[in-house]
Amino acid sequence: MVYRPDTPKKYPPAQRGEIVEHLHGRPVTDPYRWLEDADDDATVEWSSAQDRLTRSSLGELPGRDWLSEQLGELLGAGSVSAPLWRAGRRFHTRREPGQEHTVLYVTEPDGTERVLLDPSALDPSGLTTLDSWLPDLEGRRLAYRVSRGGDEESVLHVLDVTTLELVEAPIDRCRHSSLAWLPGGKRFCYVRLLDPDEAPPGERAFHRRVWLHQVGDDPAADQLIDGPGLYQDHNYYSVQVSRDGRWLIVSGSVGTAPRDSIWIAELSADAAIPRLRPVIDQSDDIRAHPWVERDGRLYVLTSDGAPRWRLMVTEPTSPEREHWRELVAEDPGSVLNAVRWLQPSGTSDPGEGVLVLARSRHAVAELALHRATDGAPSGIVALPGTGSLTGLSVSDLSTPEQFGRLWIGWTDLVTPPEVHRFELATESTTLERSAPGRATVPSVLTEQREFRSADGTTVRMFVVSPADHAEGPRPALLTGYGGFGLTREPTYTATALTWVAAGGVYALASLRGGGEEGEAWHRAGMRESKQRVFDDFHAAADALVTSGTTSHDQLAIMGGSNGGLLVGAALTQRPHTYRAVVCSAPLLDMVRYEKFSLGPTWNDEYGTAELPEELDWLLSYSPYHHVHDETEYPAVLFTVFDSDSRVDPAHARKMCAALQHATSGDPVTRPILLRRETDVGHSTRSVSRARSLAVDQLAFLAAHTGLELP
Repeated sequence: MVYRPDTPKKYPPAQRGEIVEHLHGRPVTDPYRWLEDADDDATVEWSSAQDRLTRSSLGELPGRDWLSEQLGELLGAGSVSAPLWRAGRRFHTRREPGQEHTVLYVTEPDGTERVLLDPSALDPSGLTTLDSWLPDLEGRRLAYRVSRGGDEESVLHVLDVTTLELVEAPIDRCRHSSLAWLPGGKRFCYVRLLDPDEAPPGERAFHRRVWLHQVGDDPAADQLIDGPGLYQDHNYYSVQVSRDGRWLIVSGSVGTAPRDSIWIAELSADAAIPRLRPVIDQSDDIRAHPWVERDGRLYVLTSDGAPRWRLMVTEPTSPEREHWRELVAEDPGSVLNAVRWLQPSGTSDPGEGVLVLARSRHAVAELALHRATDGAPSGIVALPGTGSLTGLSVSDLSTPEQFGRLWIGWTDLVTPPEVHRFELATESTTLERSAPGRATVPSVLTEQREFRSADGTTVRMFVVSPADHAEGPRPALLTGYGGFGLTREPTYTATALTWVAAGGVYALASLRGGGEEGEAWHRAGMRESKQRVFDDFHAAADALVTSGTTSHDQLAIMGGSNGGLLVGAALTQRPHTYRAVVCSAPLLDMVRYEKFSLGPTWNDEYGTAELPEELDWLLSYSPYHHVHDETEYPAVLFTVFDSDSRVDPAHARKMCAALQHATSGDPVTRPILLRRETDVGHSTRSVSRARSLAVDQLAFLAAHTGLELP
């Protein structure tokens, strides 16, 4: 039975402006343009009124205590990571029950474990997050990045692993910074944003440079690494240094375009930086991930001629694309995601090396073994079931006692992140370390279903249901992503299991635009083909209803970021298909998305309003521009984060005002609400903040789909 509160609700007033822009001859209305300015007095007043309405509405929903308890137990399972080996030291992360953040540990060769970094110890408020970390090749120093309040404006530190003392002053402007240590632990290459005074006005977030840094020196003395075309158009860079310190590889991308550029340089012993040599550029129109392996060859994992990816190899001295030769061919039924070099026990001969290939078949992880010399298959690695990898690691060259072992970070729909170990000598896989907590996971039935989209394409989704097999439709929660080539894998998710524990069904759709079926699957759902993503999502909803799993009045949808765009488009295109919606950190005004935050880096994925044809693509589905008066929209909860530096909360503010004005639905039974938080951003947050958000989201969806919470 759908929740019906007694308290009458009234939306805060929002003035509708008269803005109509003529873009390439097309009239585009924008009645809530004023809500883009978060600091304007009118926006502040409107936001405060929305806060009061939302707190009142969410606070009175039934079942909140049970949700909090259930989520707390499932989140309390914690997590562990696969280890990273450096000279006998084992670096790994773990989150114990009750901890707000994951903690970084080091285990010494004698088995002694020590805490290296605990974000809660760095900042008891819980607002500081650990963004990345990397020890040097000798395991003596650790570079790490932290940010505060969700802004992701990372600051780089270097720590002495033995003494835990910082060895130099923090380096700022390291947002999304890649880093690679040179042998000896005295120098590293890294990526840093330009000083605001050096970057073009308004473009500080996009102009980066690659530097060589001497530990202890003033960053102002860093050496610039340069090469043909390196700093012309690229926004993002990654850096690698081969284990022998001989080769530097730089990869670059223009925003999130599915095309890579690669440069390589031979490093000299006298610390001089040679000019980078181009390998491929954007005109090649391929994805490629290169590295120099233990046998001295240059390996390239690429989509070149293989939308599901294949493995190529060449010599670093002849790195150009015409010299690449195939080592492992594309598998037409799976996607090749990663490669690791496994050195057999008792030998350091590279000729004996084994390549571990991580593949995903319809988003489900697989591991296969191939000979490094010729790429021939040599076996498989048994995995625990239908799940995904959270990590994959082997020992380094200075830890030969661990040769022949592969560490596998693992999770599935009902298993918290744990670590398994594969022994090459016996071809056996065993559980090495489970998650530290002991959460009671509900008894469930998990399956992967197939359905047809509007154009006949076969699409899949994971479905998690209560194991009691009770007949009749149940409240269902459908989610997906469908963008940027990202794969949504079957993983342990506390919100999903809590929903199922209450008697609901959870479904995760593998939509086009993602990477579940390779690069062609991604490109089939981007730019002018974006509508296919929404068609896939609608088809998933229809399949759940047709099968009797749920009904339209019991169907909720949830998505964040690009997934927020997904559910925003879904609710405006087919408002009667869905009963309740959670739309989190969403993109919704697709005409002006490039004007906010990181929006300019996404136009290869969506298109740009600067071009007439591409404006037509965007206007065809832009949720904000498809809100129509006197339409009964579903119950909608927008969740936004004021420190979000990726997607501006202005999208949700404008969409919320538009829906509140247009909907013919009762504000009591089909409310449109905006929940906002401060001091958190788009990504990592403390466990307690995650739990609080999930309670509000699930209570809202349960109340409006008839899911009766214990």
